[in-house]
Amino acid sequence: MEKLIPFTVHDLARVTNFRSGEVKFGEKMQTIPKGADTVEFLQTSDAKFVLFGIPEDIGVRANFGRPGAASAWESTIKSIANIQHNRFSKGNQILVLGHLDAAEEMKEVENLDFNILEERKQLSKVVEKIDKEVSHIIFTIVKAGKIPIIIGGGHNNAYGNIKGTALAKGKAINAINFDAHSDFRILEGRHSGNGFSYAYEEGFLKKYFVFGLHESYTSKSVLHEIKKLDERVRINTYDEINIRREKDFRLEMERAFSFIRNDFYGIEIDLDSIPGIPSSAMTLSGFSVEELRQFIHFFSQDPNACYLHICEGAPDLGDPKNSHLVGKLIGYLVTDFMKAKSETE
Repeated sequence: MEKLIPFTVHDLARVTNFRSGEVKFGEKMQTIPKGADTVEFLQTSDAKFVLFGIPEDIGVRANFGRPGAASAWESTIKSIANIQHNRFSKGNQILVLGHLDAAEEMKEVENLDFNILEERKQLSKVVEKIDKEVSHIIFTIVKAGKIPIIIGGGHNNAYGNIKGTALAKGKAINAINFDAHSDFRILEGRHSGNGFSYAYEEGFLKKYFVFGLHESYTSKSVLHEIKKLDERVRINTYDEINIRREKDFRLEMERAFSFIRNDFYGIEIDLDSIPGIPSSAMTLSGFSVEELRQFIHFFSQDPNACYLHICEGAPDLGDPKNSHLVGKLIGYLVTDFMKAKSETE
């Protein structure tokens, strides 16, 4: 894991606001000790969850999107470190692995223009490099018997999450994606809009359910492709659940769960599905934060839920005075996941 920058105990102390009479996650979360073998420590640690950040937005840029998702990891780790350690959720269940070193790749693409075909191809090639690193790190975490919680980056990283988990499990996995977009676009070179279609095409993704698709932002060709693959790819839309009220939110969660439940599955959360959350494709219409939290709790309870990925949040695109709020929201989602997984024990 050459491209991993480990999170140290000193890093943890730096982001934790210590307060007399309180115990924060930052005082309890584990890190890889200096000089220790990362893989061996992962295998022997008693932490259940491994927190891993991907500070990049190269896939977003390659998908005609606004950069900014690279900033989510820093905001999130500061927030999680200051969550209260108590009987509801315990910091010592988390090992903070660190983050992917994407600085060189981010520098490489900073002046590329996605409107120019050749430069867009270059962006896609760099995304492939990120894919390789992410899939290897996720493979290592899952193979060690841990549950990855992946923060940040574009939704291109779903590919690495799915591939790494599938390789560790020895078979293709399923995925449930809470998203305004399918990210099942054509195989035109890697970007944030086709992580699932590439994982499907390459045999790492078995069944895929998109929850809360926005009808106005899904192309006819993608809808046609999904319809052809009905045995393995299914959707519902935000519009039919919350606008036309043709379907019930809870019943739709149950329907989606019945579709993916028989195999290991990953939980993918795209924050551009929530109104007002700074992201590349920020929206003013969508599910509420409470509905998202209920969704995570519902799908995380099953033992087959094998990772959580929260992506596309972009604090740098929001109000500078409240840039911490994206990280705070992600902190809520992470603890919702942890609590639900603990209920399965």
